[in-house]
Amino acid sequence: MSSAGLMLFKAKSAISNNRAEGYVDTAVKILMAVVIGALVLGGLYSLFGETVLPTLTERIKEMFNYGG
Repeated sequence: MSSAGLMLFKAKSAISNNRAEGYVDTAVKILMAVVIGALVLGGLYSLFGETVLPTLTERIKEMFNYGG
């Protein structure tokens, strides 16, 4: 097999290679990570906004309430 034939064979096998991960798969994984991250951050923001912060504010006001 000549050098040109070998290069042609390598090019054809590289083009027809289906083992590599596609761009669509990577885009779907990134999109899933962004959506799940947004849901987790939204849940944490909701939890801290409704539960933790009002209680924390109340405790700080009680701590510095020198008048009684």
